[in-house]
Amino acid sequence: MQLTPEERAIGKENFYRVVGSKLTRRDFLEGSLAAGVVSGAGLGSFYFGYDASVGNPVRVGVIGTGDEGNVLIGAHTPDYVRIKAIADIRPYNIHRTFHGDQTSSSALAARPGLMAKYGWSSESEAKKNVKVYDKDYHDLLNDPDIEAVIIALPLFLHAPVAIEAMQAGKHVLTEKLMAHSVHECKDMSRVAAQTGKLLATGHQRHYSILYDNAVDTIRRGLIGRIHYIRAQWHRGNLPGKDSWAVKLPDQLKKDLADMVHKLERTSSGSRFDALTKRKELLELQLLDAGVDAAAYGYEERTLSDGRSRSPLEELLRWRLWDRTGGGLMAELGSHQLDAAGIFISSMDPEGEKVHPINVSGVGGRYLFPPDRDCADHVFCSYEYPTPEYVADATEEERNKKAAVTYSSINGNGFGGYGETVLGTEGTLMLEREKEALLFKTSATKTKVKVSEGPALDSYETGGGASADNVGERALSGPISRGYTEEIEHWAWCIRNPSPENLPRCHPKVALADAVLALTSNMAIAGRKQIEFKPEWFEIDSDETPEGVAPSVKV
Repeated sequence: MQLTPEERAIGKENFYRVVGSKLTRRDFLEGSLAAGVVSGAGLGSFYFGYDASVGNPVRVGVIGTGDEGNVLIGAHTPDYVRIKAIADIRPYNIHRTFHGDQTSSSALAARPGLMAKYGWSSESEAKKNVKVYDKDYHDLLNDPDIEAVIIALPLFLHAPVAIEAMQAGKHVLTEKLMAHSVHECKDMSRVAAQTGKLLATGHQRHYSILYDNAVDTIRRGLIGRIHYIRAQWHRGNLPGKDSWAVKLPDQLKKDLADMVHKLERTSSGSRFDALTKRKELLELQLLDAGVDAAAYGYEERTLSDGRSRSPLEELLRWRLWDRTGGGLMAELGSHQLDAAGIFISSMDPEGEKVHPINVSGVGGRYLFPPDRDCADHVFCSYEYPTPEYVADATEEERNKKAAVTYSSINGNGFGGYGETVLGTEGTLMLEREKEALLFKTSATKTKVKVSEGPALDSYETGGGASADNVGERALSGPISRGYTEEIEHWAWCIRNPSPENLPRCHPKVALADAVLALTSNMAIAGRKQIEFKPEWFEIDSDETPEGVAPSVKV
């Protein structure tokens, strides 16, 4: 019998013990650790149960090749998808799509570019294989060679572009948050059902082996009944040093002039080479200054401090504005609310997705000046039902809840990001998507440590073994954050159409995540508590938290 690369890597006997009908996650991780298999290329397929390739890779176009778009390009596996076209109005984004992100070594590791990904020797060779649409993404949607699209545009464009793509006959993977509003999420979901196209959303923790094993730990009762989850994403951004407020052309021109001045005083050597490289990078970034952002729907506005914001600034700094982005809850909090929901849902015997009962929120611009709409500090509290919870029953049954608190702040990155899950018999901690720790009691711990691979903290966001009786153990490679696996599985579902073959973050799941994040924004803005309505989570219901009905009818 011919063995696959995965079978050879883990060994035939271990492979069938791992992926056969008696699969357990503990067996899987023990077998793969013994064989030196890490959570990299090839691991997701036999862990999550899809094939090691799709035979005929899905021909994909990427619409939006900014920070996250280039992360997804860097994460894709050519055995599953082939990038055949890209669409972007920013010249600098297009450049790094081919050449990679040269701003730092960690950025280049996350965004290596298509030339490195496919082994093309030059940009001209790469462009013989990848079409570039730099004026109108509709040209990409009208390309008959493209079967599916990855959408990594600013949040307010997710829904209109995804809907147009599905109506043009393309399958869609859109970055999170699913959409800018709940009614748009329902529109997208309904169009997916009407067109029969697969719609996936990039909440990559659904494809994290580390998180999946955390769920298995909870299901096996190792921490008892969950009663509290604390989640946070803290960053050291301060005024003048804010990763979301990218430099504008005037600032880049000043930096370029300073760089030229330094080069004039430097004759040769490593410093000269570094300054030259930096100068070339600034020149590339300045290419975006020529984009007519107003022609693409971006708007000028006078800010509350009296400064005028140009359409180009809205394009470059879209995460700062309510019209184009969703702030900290959409960009960061949605990931961790997704994780909290996964953990609490793991206690449900039926495996049903558990929705929160209510949310209370506060927040605001505590450190930053009025040069943005979004808050720099947000704090939310949620009550979730446990399996024993009954709303209209005795007081004891009504109190069978779990609490979740979430904070996302700028100004001090102490604690980083992660989730701490408190149960009646133990505590589970997940830190920076790289490490899982199980505390059996308040005094002792069993630690499962994974290697220090880069946890990218881009402008947008900046597996571990089951944690019982395995001691401290390190995997020999970087832990996958799930981007690769979500793309692979999406492609596999496209090539294996069947009602049961759905992306793990399909419309119903993605809608629930959006309801949480967007309703939390409403609670923060009003400094109040909001009760969640079941109808908000139902695709076929016209009820939404913002009170706007979907425009696509069931």
